[in-house]
Amino acid sequence: MAVIFTNKTLIVNNKDKDKLELERELTRALENKIMLLYFGSGECLRCQEFAPILKEFFVRLTDEFYVERASQLVLVFVSLDETEEKQDKFLKTMPKRWLFLPFQDEFRRELELRFSVMNPPVVVVLKPNGEVLAENAVEEIKQVGPACFRNWQEAAELVERNFLLAQDFDNMPLRSIMDPIRRLKYKLANSKSRKRSKDDNEEEEVFS
Repeated sequence: MAVIFTNKTLIVNNKDKDKLELERELTRALENKIMLLYFGSGECLRCQEFAPILKEFFVRLTDEFYVERASQLVLVFVSLDETEEKQDKFLKTMPKRWLFLPFQDEFRRELELRFSVMNPPVVVVLKPNGEVLAENAVEEIKQVGPACFRNWQEAAELVERNFLLAQDFDNMPLRSIMDPIRRLKYKLANSKSRKRSKDDNEEEEVFS
């Protein structure tokens, strides 16, 4: 996916405006992730209505308050604002994990033409290899919400980044109210199995 932004600089929407400009940094930030290209403007009325929805959508998939582990999702804001001040004003209200292109970078216009952006807001959804999953997912995000990501993940055949080993399950947080009951059930079953095995061994020793 980083191929789209080869030799480009992406900026993290945090206080320090960290720059991702080395190929290694970009690859680490973008690989094996669904990418959303959000074309919008702080001055556009439709964008003003949609931006809070997109913000909530992104936060619920990536913020530790809502999820145990951030989804494999990255969002790059492609500003259609007339001035850098207007772009900055808009970004101040958006998640710090968003990425964006420098306002002076004309590549913003190239992307706008490449994806035929006509009536913002537009959210282009891309697979990790750069293929288009959705030309404009605005309505899907509005109607389906965070569940969209699971659909995109399956369509993109996204590789899960974490594979749990057997011993990891003991340290996993409880996922439902039934988990303690299940765990107790399995522990009792294992305990009985071990006791039965021990008794059998003792019997063998007695009769041997």
